[in-house]
Amino acid sequence: MTTRIFQASTLYGAATLAAALDAGCFDSTGRRILLVCNNAATPETTPGLDSMPGFARLRDRFDDVVSYNETFFPFHPGGWSPRADELPLWERFVRHEWRLGDDDVELAVESIQVDPSLTLARIFTGAPVTVYADGLMSYGPTRNKIDPLVGTRVDRVLHVDLVPGLAPLLLTEFGVPAEVVPAPALTKVLASLADGADGLPDVEEPALLLGQYLSALGILSPDEEDALHLRMLRGVVALGHERVVFKPHPSAPARFTRSLEEEAGRLGAELVVCDTPVLAEVLFQRTRPALVAGCFSTALLTASALYGLPVARVGTDLLLERLTPYENSNRVPVTIVDALLPALEDPAATAERRPGRDVEALGALVRAVGFAMQPKILPGLRAETERYLAAHQGEDTLRYFKRRRLTSLGLPGGLPAQLSFIPRNATVRRVARRARDLRRSAREGAS
Repeated sequence: MTTRIFQASTLYGAATLAAALDAGCFDSTGRRILLVCNNAATPETTPGLDSMPGFARLRDRFDDVVSYNETFFPFHPGGWSPRADELPLWERFVRHEWRLGDDDVELAVESIQVDPSLTLARIFTGAPVTVYADGLMSYGPTRNKIDPLVGTRVDRVLHVDLVPGLAPLLLTEFGVPAEVVPAPALTKVLASLADGADGLPDVEEPALLLGQYLSALGILSPDEEDALHLRMLRGVVALGHERVVFKPHPSAPARFTRSLEEEAGRLGAELVVCDTPVLAEVLFQRTRPALVAGCFSTALLTASALYGLPVARVGTDLLLERLTPYENSNRVPVTIVDALLPALEDPAATAERRPGRDVEALGALVRAVGFAMQPKILPGLRAETERYLAAHQGEDTLRYFKRRRLTSLGLPGGLPAQLSFIPRNATVRRVARRARDLRRSAREGAS
């Protein structure tokens, strides 16, 4: 007998798995276990996906629901991995706890490059693995170098086709093929979640603002994120939207909401805050927004690709500068949203839903950014990246790259070869610091 273990940490991920099952992406025989992982910093005080509104409508696809956190307590899902010599003991323990017996095991996991997915793949040595991706990160390179004993067992990457025609880079270093979860199956599952949702804003065709809580990731400061939300509000009001719904991140502090409410009052707009922990896609169906605005949320692309809603981006220019290190896994999602979606501050582009790039041009850009992020994982993309950068030296392309990164990789757009010693030369750096100090002293003296 075969038991398939489906690991999920978000309700959207569980919905994606349900859609894949409904569409026949997995064999219908055997036992199905949904393994729920709560990856919050303090999972003891944060509700898991199996307690969220709408989960009951997904539950019937699985024979059992098991908690990863309870099984491996007190270890945190994202901060623990067993030693190699302990793996046989952990497999024996897990088989007992989850009543697996001697069943063959197949895995469907998210984010294979990090724990807890990587831990599962290591514990069940030899089990075939399907990686499913519900967000934009699947279009980027694998975040970390994966042990070939794990990577060679991955047979496919299941993903939602958020950018039709754009191929994922995830796990391509192992030649893993991508497979699309059919959009009709996913929208049907999401519609079932919307049918049972209560406590949602009773507003028709509002402008919907998506919060992400980027300050928790250390990308922006709390004040900068607050200012980003205010930019969204001012932008949609400037476009003539008087009814606005704000969907904050579940973990975001209340101060973000208070600032928006005060600004909405000053602008004369009607603001409703959706405190109910539902997916953005549920709001898409229940309110049919006239416009969806956000930074780089995956929901921007689901709004556009799955529901045909007008969308606009805000703040991606700032994030392209702030993301560190360059290989930060959010870089490709930010790049896609920035390159593809119209800016909220550009009324003409927003009204016309004008894409920034066609899919072929976007694919070339994403592959070049992917190589610059992970040159050791994707060495086969070097020649293509060199040709791309040599042909695209304008600001509209180079803004997605860092000159220092291009220089260190010897790519077009970096410092000329004869000057490449400068960043590493201690004498030059000392002279530059002295010159800055003299300029600062001169300005202070003049004032």
